[in-house]
This record gives sequence, C-alpha cells and structure tokens, in this order.
Amino acid sequence: MTSQNRFLDQLQVLNALYQRGYHSDMMERSLAKIIELERSQALQQALDLQAKLQAYETQYQMTSDTFYQQFNSGELGDSMDFVEWSVFYDLWQSVQTRLGVLQSIGS
Repeated sequence: MTSQNRFLDQLQVLNALYQRGYHSDMMERSLAKIIELERSQALQQALDLQAKLQAYETQYQMTSDTFYQQFNSGELGDSMDFVEWSVFYDLWQSVQTRLGVLQSIGS
C-alpha cells in the first residue's frame, strides 16, 4: 500500500468516526494543529518563492505575471533564467492555491 493510500485510509477512518458522532477535543486540537502547521509551511514557501520571483522581476524589469504570459506564448525564448523563473512562478501559484484552501478551512 502506498503512503498516499494509507493517508487516505486514515482520513476516511477519522471521517467515519466523525459521521458516527464521535468527537473528541484531542482529535479537533490535533487536526487544527496539523492545518496550522501546513499553513505556516505554505506561507514560508510562498515568502521564499516571492523573494526569488522578486529577484527576476528586478533583473528583467517586468512582473512575474507579465513574464509568464510572454514566456508561455513563446515571446521570450527559453534561456535558463526564463525556464527557472517559470518554474518558480508555477510553484508560487501552486502554493497560493494550497494557501487558499488552508485559509478557507481556518475561517
């Protein structure tokens, strides 16, 4: 069994307990702590990626949004800097999506 399947099985166990009316303070605190840790980690990743994006934005005098649109439409070529910038931007977007989910849960 893969770790992803094991993880999903564990979530299903917790959900089954909850659906059957089992609620414990320990379970609620533990889940809240896990979500907070994930949120904290995602925020740090976003900050780290934002610093990398900012360095490229300064160097090339354009926003990452503008760069990404031009890069994906083939207007900028495929220099190593541009490939790396696009990867950082993809990662940043992914982290932003994750943060959106994590922050909606905490609301």
